[in-house]
Amino acid sequence: MSTTGGAFIAGGLAACGAVTATHPFETVKIRMQLQGELQQKGHQPHHYKGPLHGVSVIVRNEGLRGIYRGLGTAYIYQVLLNGCRLGFYEPMRSTLASVIFKDENKQSLGINMFCGAASGVIGAAFGSPFFLVKTRLQSYSPFLPVGTQHEYRGAWHGLNSIYKAEGFRGLYRGVSAAMIRTGFGSSVQLPTYFFAKRRLQRHFGMEEGPALHLTSSAVSGFVVCCFMHPPGTLADTVMSRLYNQNGNLYKGVFDCLAKTVRTEGLFAIYKGFLPHLARILPHTILTLSLAEQTNKLMRGVERSILPASMLEKP
Repeated sequence: MSTTGGAFIAGGLAACGAVTATHPFETVKIRMQLQGELQQKGHQPHHYKGPLHGVSVIVRNEGLRGIYRGLGTAYIYQVLLNGCRLGFYEPMRSTLASVIFKDENKQSLGINMFCGAASGVIGAAFGSPFFLVKTRLQSYSPFLPVGTQHEYRGAWHGLNSIYKAEGFRGLYRGVSAAMIRTGFGSSVQLPTYFFAKRRLQRHFGMEEGPALHLTSSAVSGFVVCCFMHPPGTLADTVMSRLYNQNGNLYKGVFDCLAKTVRTEGLFAIYKGFLPHLARILPHTILTLSLAEQTNKLMRGVERSILPASMLEKP
């Protein structure tokens, strides 16, 4: 196992690889969640009708640059979010297991889910300002605009513009929804992955390698998809609207939820469900599979530059 710092870097690099492949569906998801915002049924635009249709519409009108709008900011966010999730999970889990069971290797579903959720919440809080800018960059369209439009040139221009207009507090607009949403997914993602990995090794004789990593991450991705719907989808839609709003259209999570349902109907909270699903399964598989490889890389780097006393036990 890498040091906590090494695991942080490895997790961030793995997530950057995954988000490169899944970013287009994230762009479609955000635009679907914002189209028809607070408009009565029958008066809502349907520019983006699903994951594949949305991708084709954006590429046709805005090119590849449009579908990958905000990718650089997404990389920063993924490094912070998944660096925390993959870097802090195991140290937190082993510490709690040592305190409660006097054995750091003891596996407990409650501890594992708590540490998964806690590491995800920490990551969501750290990365929130960049997710804010990313959401606004992805929602912007000169051809088929949805929601409030923000013309940022990139991550730093976006952060600076928000800070000047709203102060430090403005950079953390919507963070509560992000922590709820990420906590739901993280509470099962890593515990399920490591559980599936142990069972596949013990009962099916699978050895450490790409096949084991892919199978375990696929199991984890499936469980995450099941567990995050409906609560994760609900929080995701609310989060996109809180992040993208200008001024104080919504006062918080529950105000956004109430206004959305009251104006657009109950099913409005499921806008973007299909692109969300199309993104989260491959994103989970790629992140966890790549994390095994980046962790291996970081262990090699650490062995060559760090004294043995600083390295954790294998």
